[in-house]
Amino acid sequence: MRQSDHEVPTRLERAAGDLIGLAADPPEDFALRVLRRVGIQREQYDTYVRLETPAGGLFVAAGPDAVTGAALDSAGLTATAFEERHRVRTHRSAIPAAKPFPGVVTALRTGRARRLPIDLSGLTTAERAVLEAVRTIPSGQLRPVGWIAREAEVPATAVVGALASNPVAVLIPSHRVTHDGGAPCDADLVPGAGDALRAAEGIDLDREVELRRGGVVFLGSDTTRIYCHPTCAHARRIVPRHQVPFRTAREAGRAGYRACKSCRPVTV
Repeated sequence: MRQSDHEVPTRLERAAGDLIGLAADPPEDFALRVLRRVGIQREQYDTYVRLETPAGGLFVAAGPDAVTGAALDSAGLTATAFEERHRVRTHRSAIPAAKPFPGVVTALRTGRARRLPIDLSGLTTAERAVLEAVRTIPSGQLRPVGWIAREAEVPATAVVGALASNPVAVLIPSHRVTHDGGAPCDADLVPGAGDALRAAEGIDLDREVELRRGGVVFLGSDTTRIYCHPTCAHARRIVPRHQVPFRTAREAGRAGYRACKSCRPVTV
């Protein structure tokens, strides 16, 4: 019996479907292997991975010597969109890789990324100064915009704009910056991301806002005669009966208190 004309393409389609079913996803570093195979030098491109954070997935890109970008996917950012954004900003392609840049995982786990090499080229001098000041804020602590401006030696009006230009989300912890009234800044983060990151670090933002509303900017200890920012590790160890509130650094100085050398409420 002769095969009908339409049976052959039907069988071919079934065979093709069977082959597709046998296909496997390429390894994460497939593109990287191809580049190496054809002799493309490592200095000519960046690699990136996706890591988990309390605020969702974080794409982290790096060159041979430093982290070059990071962005949360909590706003629906896809890998393709991250690659394109990275290319527009750095003029370098970002290729998926299996392993992150050395030190990134530890920095995310501990919240300590101050020693992590980060490439901020492409930003203005003022923007780099602001972001470097933000990098010095310890995990679990907050600093107001005015403090950032003083540390970076830039006008306070320049701080929020610089934070909004932060190309390395989370690793440069803008979620630890507040407006001078105590409210979170979060200039480079989608709504909710900053709250998740602060909660993971044990930061009680409500307490900070409540203190500010009551006019309390610094807390002193009547035993050490030292005053700090309220979230400073030293301030958190002051038991309530020994806490002395201050509205200004001048007020604390007049009362005979010295500025903490750790959180630097004034230039020390």
